[in-house]
Amino acid sequence: MILSDLSGITAYRMLVPKWAVAPTSGAGAGRHGGRANRIGVNTLYLSLDVETAVREYQQVSPLLPPGTLVSYRVCAIPVVDFTRGYAPGTWDPLWEDFYCDWRTIWFNERTEPPSWVLGDAVIAAGAKGILFRSRLSPTGINLALYVDELDSSDSLEVHDPSGSLPHNQSSWE
Repeated sequence: MILSDLSGITAYRMLVPKWAVAPTSGAGAGRHGGRANRIGVNTLYLSLDVETAVREYQQVSPLLPPGTLVSYRVCAIPVVDFTRGYAPGTWDPLWEDFYCDWRTIWFNERTEPPSWVLGDAVIAAGAKGILFRSRLSPTGINLALYVDELDSSDSLEVHDPSGSLPHNQSSWE
């Protein structure tokens, strides 16, 4: 694995408005799984630019659902840097399957996706997340951040200087 330190980067995420009360939880991916995390592993998926954050939220739909765009300041030491993709000899062969169709593998075939095994290996190695290229934005970079692995040397701050994000679910009643 190639490890990098993320120090003071800005990242972005479109939040479902109802869940803007918990912008750092990663609980949605923890409940359903994601590309780089199995069910039960809270993971916050961020993008390193606004366009990628919007494209990732929209997925393959022609229409963009309502969302709340949030900026974050992130320090996480270390993370796995998979932005250059798989290279034999540099990466374990399982990394060749990082971009598998994890949804089909899990939801249709009911088989564990190889990318979940990779997420487990990243956490076991002491890394806090994985940087990887977006499949939906040609030049975009994403960060799967394992929020429960962050410690006092890391930081994850939501930029909300005027307190505009809701603080609880009563905003939606």
